[in-house]
Amino acid sequence: MSEHDEIAEMEDAPEQRSVPDHGEAMRIAEALLFASAQPLSVEDLAGRLPEGADVSRILEELADLYAGRGVNLVRVAGAWAFRTASDLSFVLSRDVVEQKKLSRAAMETLAIVAYHQPATRAEIEEIRGVATSKGTLDLLLETGWIRLRGRRRVPGRPVTYGTTPAFLSHFGLDAIDDLPGLEELKGAGFLEGRVPPGMSVPVPSDAETLREDEDPLDQDDLFMPIEIEPDSEAGAAEE
Repeated sequence: MSEHDEIAEMEDAPEQRSVPDHGEAMRIAEALLFASAQPLSVEDLAGRLPEGADVSRILEELADLYAGRGVNLVRVAGAWAFRTASDLSFVLSRDVVEQKKLSRAAMETLAIVAYHQPATRAEIEEIRGVATSKGTLDLLLETGWIRLRGRRRVPGRPVTYGTTPAFLSHFGLDAIDDLPGLEELKGAGFLEGRVPPGMSVPVPSDAETLREDEDPLDQDDLFMPIEIEPDSEAGAAEE
């Protein structure tokens, strides 16, 4: 071997040694995802896996590996997490602590915010056709499914609301545009009877960037107290 070849081999050696063991990297990623209470993003995993690990390939192979098992690796809110296989949810239903269901008003308000965000309280009321209790919005803020976005550039500067990654995670959505469209809503039976001509479902967007008609929140807005109204009062204010 010539001196030139020896030098070339020495230069290549560090690069070869730096290539991580793919199987070991998969094991580490599996352990991290299993132990995490929150979904992990590609960036989260890349920062904790051996340098040079192919994170996208690892996630793809883990998803295939768990596809037919009792738990699946799924993508939610742009990140990855293990979830119980959807067809086995009935097995676990007896062990789930029953949570208080949202009122019809809260569900309607949440849907409007999801599809029409950024939306103000007045805009929500206009779409619903009925007054919206402040307690309903406070309750949705408390769940972490909606957030204060900014203030509309109109007289009174009303607060605008939008959804959060927790909303996507709870409803098993990877992105806000995974919300069902008009045809999907009709097929699922949510739109009964004859749909008015020209009716459409807005294309939702939960972009962090404020729109041109929004101003940033004031410092005091970040510390707005959440006051939950009693059910009796909320029920009297809404239908």
